[in-house]
Amino acid sequence: MDSGMRVIVRPKVEFTNIRCTSLDPEFAIVEHCYLKSVNRTYKYLSLKVNLLKKPVTRIKVNGATWKRYNGYKPSLYNMTIDACKFLKNPKSNPVADYIHTLFRTYSNMNHSCPFNHDVVVDKLPISFVNNQVTAVLPVPPGDYMFQSHWYAYDINRATVSVYMTIY
Repeated sequence: MDSGMRVIVRPKVEFTNIRCTSLDPEFAIVEHCYLKSVNRTYKYLSLKVNLLKKPVTRIKVNGATWKRYNGYKPSLYNMTIDACKFLKNPKSNPVADYIHTLFRTYSNMNHSCPFNHDVVVDKLPISFVNNQVTAVLPVPPGDYMFQSHWYAYDINRATVSVYMTIY
């Protein structure tokens, strides 16, 4: 190899699992929550939560990042936001805005309250997440979990945990 050549190695992100749990089936039901591998290069995440008591006018979300060492340990972020206020002014919280950009384009969670419809993330491709996590704001290699707790009217109604590996 010529000493003047540089090799640039870009990290790669892979979804490894997703778990969606309704904690209050009278309020919300998880219709589907899965990862799909269409081929070696096109893999995506989809989920749909049916809201049974619409409209929903008060939502809080607790989101936390976890990194696997010897089991999953808290890593970097654990915060709770008022989702209705945040969606009115996304730039008010740069960390929440970054996390929201990871799925906003593929979701119907792109407006402020009330929510008069079910919540959907449709075919979020790993290629999009890979670019956000490796190029926009680089994250060190490892196994991670992003866990979110969804509160409506101050009651924890659902959890979503997305697992990924960064190589």
